[in-house]
Amino acid sequence: MPKACDLKRGVIVDINGTPHAVKQVEAKSPSSRGAATLYKVRFTNLQTRQKLDESFKGDDMLKSIDCLRPQVQYSYLDGDMYNFMDMEDYSQYTINREDIEEQIGYLTEGLEGITALIVDGVLMGIELPQSVSLTITDTAPGIKGSTATGRTKPATLTTGLEIQVPEYLEPGEVIKINTGTGKFISRA
Repeated sequence: MPKACDLKRGVIVDINGTPHAVKQVEAKSPSSRGAATLYKVRFTNLQTRQKLDESFKGDDMLKSIDCLRPQVQYSYLDGDMYNFMDMEDYSQYTINREDIEEQIGYLTEGLEGITALIVDGVLMGIELPQSVSLTITDTAPGIKGSTATGRTKPATLTTGLEIQVPEYLEPGEVIKINTGTGKFISRA
């Protein structure tokens, strides 16, 4: 059973009988003497995808859930079902499009480094790697000498994801994107 002060992004706990994944933890130290540090935690319900904000004291106990976290590879899309393959025993897992809606823009066929969240043999969600490399398919032409300026322009990537990139990038270039923030990191 983890304490609230030990919670980190990706930990899965039981809240009212349903699995919730920790998405964000913020610690607040009150200014009065003797007051306990408060932890504001944002959870995502793994069944309904709803967000839940809760506050806990540092020594509050939460109920943990037995969750398998195998490394999987994105295999293919079949209708609205996304298929993943376990990298060790080659077992297949599927998940509905709605359950991973905000992560679809980072998935490319054969993408490895994905962590599956499996509860009772059912794929509840996925955790993407910290960064992924994608190719720019459409953007305004690059401007020579614009590397010193911090200006950006919109770019569409191979998966349909649209992000802001520096002005000097051109279509066809491969770039790295932070999957947590959705922002440009560097050229790949």
